[in-house]
Amino acid sequence: MQRDNAPTNARVKAKLLELYDDVFTHDGYGQIQVDMRILRRAQKEVILRCGKEYRFVLDFPDPVFSRNERPDVAPRSETAAAKM
Repeated sequence: MQRDNAPTNARVKAKLLELYDDVFTHDGYGQIQVDMRILRRAQKEVILRCGKEYRFVLDFPDPVFSRNERPDVAPRSETAAAKM
């Protein structure tokens, strides 16, 4: 269950766009850095850096896929055969 003030993927994207607009309109050099890492309990940490650090911890369903279950990744034997 999420709290009302809990960060969501949409809030992180909105903050990233806000930072982009700030850097774009800034009269000079700017840099934005995005770091993501997987935490325990099906969560991800997202850190946006742009002069300040904005840290978000998001709930993330843990999709444990094997190579054969992922539709975008061909099994190794098919990939090797396609290269020959």
